[in-house]
Amino acid sequence: MKKLISFIIRFVPRKYLQRVSAPALKVVGIFLRGNNVTCPIINKSYKKFLPYGRINPRANALCPDSLSLERHRLLWLYFKEKTNFFNERLHFLHIAPEQCFMKQFEARHQDGYITGDLESPLAKVKMDVHKIPFEANTFDAAMCNHVMEHVDDDIKAMSEIYRVLKPGGWAVMQVPFFNPIPDVTFEDKTITDPREREKWYGQDDHVRLYGKDYPDRLRKAGFEVTEDKFIYELGEEAVKKYALPAHEIIYFCRKKG
Repeated sequence: MKKLISFIIRFVPRKYLQRVSAPALKVVGIFLRGNNVTCPIINKSYKKFLPYGRINPRANALCPDSLSLERHRLLWLYFKEKTNFFNERLHFLHIAPEQCFMKQFEARHQDGYITGDLESPLAKVKMDVHKIPFEANTFDAAMCNHVMEHVDDDIKAMSEIYRVLKPGGWAVMQVPFFNPIPDVTFEDKTITDPREREKWYGQDDHVRLYGKDYPDRLRKAGFEVTEDKFIYELGEEAVKKYALPAHEIIYFCRKKG
C-alpha cells in the first residue's frame, strides 16, 4: 500500500487526483473503521489512517473519508480553539483549497468563502497567487497551506495575500520543513531537473527548501507573525488520537490594523 500511494502521488498530477481520489478512498475507509484514531473534521474514527508521502510514506497519515492529513487536522483544531473562524461569518480566501475543508468551510461562510488556484478544478476562481485578482482590503482572513514552496517568488505571493486582507485581518501560511532544517532558506533557480529538485528540496515540484528564517520572510511581506506552538497545548493524548504532526509550528500572520 505504501509503495502504491507513493507512486500515485509522485507521478499523477494533482488536478487529476482531486477528481478521482475521494470516491476510491471512501471504499477503503469502510474496511478501516475502528476506534484508535479520529478525524475531527468529520468526527469519524478508524483502526488507523492510510500511509501518505511521495518518497518515504508516513504511516497513519491520510483519513480515507475526509482526505485530511496530519497538518489539516491540526489546523481544524487550531481554527476552532484559537481563531474566530467558527464564531463569525468571514470573507475568507482559501488558496489551493484542500478537499478536506471545502464542504465545511463553505457551509460556515457561504458566499464569503472564496477558493482560488491556478490549476485545481475544485477552485471557484482561477488565479495566480503572485497576482491575486481581488482589490486591497477585501478579506477578513486567508489560508495558504503548503503553497509557497511551489511558487517562483514567495515574498511577492505573501505580499499579495497581505494586500487583499483587511487591516487587522489574519492568515495562516504553512510550509513543509525537512530535517535537518537549515538556518536560511535555500533556493537555486538553476536547479530545474525534477529528480534534482527532489534531492535538494524534498519534492520534484518544490523550488526552495525552507529554513528557520521562514517567519522572517513572512515579516518581510509586511505581516506581524506569531509562531504558535499550539500542538504542545493539546498534549500527547490528543496528538495520538487525531494523528497530528507532533512538532508543527503554526504561523499565524496578521495585517497591521
